[in-house]
Amino acid sequence: MRALIDTCIIIDALQSRIPFKDNAQEIFLLAANRQFEGFITAKASADIYYVTFKYLHSDRETRKVLSGLYMLFDLLDTAGIDCRKAISSGMSDFEDAVMAETALRCGMDCIVTRNIKDYGKPPVGIYQPAEFLNIFFQKDSS
Repeated sequence: MRALIDTCIIIDALQSRIPFKDNAQEIFLLAANRQFEGFITAKASADIYYVTFKYLHSDRETRKVLSGLYMLFDLLDTAGIDCRKAISSGMSDFEDAVMAETALRCGMDCIVTRNIKDYGKPPVGIYQPAEFLNIFFQKDSS
C-alpha cells in the first residue's frame, strides 16, 4: 500500500499529541518496518520543519528530526499541474486539494489525515489514522 501521510499525523507522532499520538506512532512503526510505502510531500516537509523548530528551538535538532523522517517516508514533489488541477477540483480547502492531486498523480492508494471533512470526494482514498490501521491490519490478516 502506498500512503501519503498528512502533516498533522507526523506532528502528532513527533510531539506525542494526546489523544492522537498512539495511532500516529503506530503508523511510524509500520513505516519503519516497511510494512507499507509511506510518503510526505516536500511542502509538508517545510511545514514540519517550521512546527518542529518552534517546538525544539534548535535548527540542528530539527534537521535531525527531518533526517529521521526522510528515512521513514519518501518525499513527493508537488508539481504545477497539481496546483492547476486543485483550483478546479471542487474541494473546499485548496491546500488539501493540492495534496489530493499530488497523491493522484504519484499513484498513492490513499491519504492518511485527521482532516477528512475538507476532502469531499477526493480522487484517492482518505482515511483517518484509526481507519488506516484497521484497513491495514485487516489486509495483513487475510
